[in-house]
Amino acid sequence: MKEITLHKQWVIKAPIEDVSRIMTDFEKLPEYFPKVAESVQINKRDRNNLEMEATVKSFGRSFKVKMKTQILPGKGFISDNDSYQFGTSGHEELLLSVHREGTLIDYIYKVTIHKAWLRIVATPLIKWYSMKVWEKAVIDQLKKILEKNK
Repeated sequence: MKEITLHKQWVIKAPIEDVSRIMTDFEKLPEYFPKVAESVQINKRDRNNLEMEATVKSFGRSFKVKMKTQILPGKGFISDNDSYQFGTSGHEELLLSVHREGTLIDYIYKVTIHKAWLRIVATPLIKWYSMKVWEKAVIDQLKKILEKNK
């Protein structure tokens, strides 16, 4: 099994415009979500298409990721990400829709682990651990930012 699909949904009690503004402001992601993003640099921008280099944190390590991202105005983003240093690539979709309580975040990340030895070790960790960490570092933080006055 080379590809692992991670999928989860959350509801944020805030307008879709506010959620979209924060989640697509890539240069400020380290400020908003310091537990998962150290730095983001946009190298190329063509309207809603971005090519970026980021330093991200996962499994107690920092590593570089190259991202080709399409912002879907008011609806989130899709991104193809490569981390040669970590030996993975992925297709990420963060899709937003209006929910009766605010905004529904539908998050899908399809991870491909290129090194066979790493697949053996990392697959169980990624399946069990990744979404829990991402939820705590991103979703819980987003709720703190946007739901503080609710």
